[in-house]
Amino acid sequence: HPRIPNYRDYFLLYKEADAGLSWFALVQDYIPGFSLQELLDREKKFTEADVNKIAKEVLKILVYLHELEPPVLHRDIKPSNLIMGADQQIYLVDFGGVQSQGNPNGATFTVVGTIGYAPLEQFWGRAVPASDLYALGTTLIHLLTGIIPADLPQKNYQIQFTDKVDISHSLAKWINRITEMDLERRFKSANEALLNLESEATSQSRPQPRLISSKKTGIFSSIISINKSSDMIEIYTHAPSLRELKNSGMIGGGFCIFLGLLLTNPIYGILFFIIIFVGIYILFGEKNYIYIDRNNFQLERHLFNFVYGKCQGNTRDILQVLSSKFESGYQVIIQSQIDKCQLERAMNAKDSTRLAQEINQWLNQKPD
Repeated sequence: HPRIPNYRDYFLLYKEADAGLSWFALVQDYIPGFSLQELLDREKKFTEADVNKIAKEVLKILVYLHELEPPVLHRDIKPSNLIMGADQQIYLVDFGGVQSQGNPNGATFTVVGTIGYAPLEQFWGRAVPASDLYALGTTLIHLLTGIIPADLPQKNYQIQFTDKVDISHSLAKWINRITEMDLERRFKSANEALLNLESEATSQSRPQPRLISSKKTGIFSSIISINKSSDMIEIYTHAPSLRELKNSGMIGGGFCIFLGLLLTNPIYGILFFIIIFVGIYILFGEKNYIYIDRNNFQLERHLFNFVYGKCQGNTRDILQVLSSKFESGYQVIIQSQIDKCQLERAMNAKDSTRLAQEINQWLNQKPD
């Protein structure tokens, strides 16, 4: 394969009898460039585009290795074993730990792999092609966060990293899937993982958001955009429109108060204007965003392009989704075993109930 250095020779490094085992060395072509670990040590920041490109190039190498007969497993994918060549292509090196798949029951085996990157089944001597996928996933997490995967928190054996990065939900979902501790929940092959990653990047067939708008039962009607498929549901709650604000009488009433204060005391008038301006700025800029797929859920509060509130967890931990009344209206609450996430934007009762129903219906729907 063009992204695997050519094998040239091998030799043994003999040690004295009491100095431990001898070393078995492979001789391969030298690849000019830097390992991804060296780039991390130089504090290089890897973007989503960088990571997407690296993932695809490594997957193509793994497709080649895993489709050999018998399949060849690398078993030690990590940043130091991936070289960014002078041609800006990724090369996979250090094949000292390779193994053809399969270990006879009861056979003695040598544990190969790096803690924090290799999956648990590999340390039991039961490595499979999906084990290399797990190591690729943890490597990508390291590139995105700059943190060694073993130092990141976990929930239900799932590495928690999305709160430390700014990447698309589709890539986060993909990485979460290949780093599932449960083998059954990972992609079965490098080819399947590659096809899924490419389809996520190029898919233009997602359903258009549906707008749900109810009759006004309070000052405003909530505006909710829902985009869903069998694999995911994402929801935006939008700010009210200027027409709704005008029709509510707040603009006219506020202007009368401002004018009265300005004539009575100019300072109070100006302060009142500033308060109203800031309030409208926040009102129109704030959005709540919910994303749920079959593995994870995430709720974010956005003020224009800034995320200032985030709550997340595993979808399997969701206990209930309900509409709840509070001081200034109704809100949707996602209650999980670990945390309680809530939409901070007030909604009317009808919109809040319908939104909770939409989420519950999706959660109860069986995936395709």
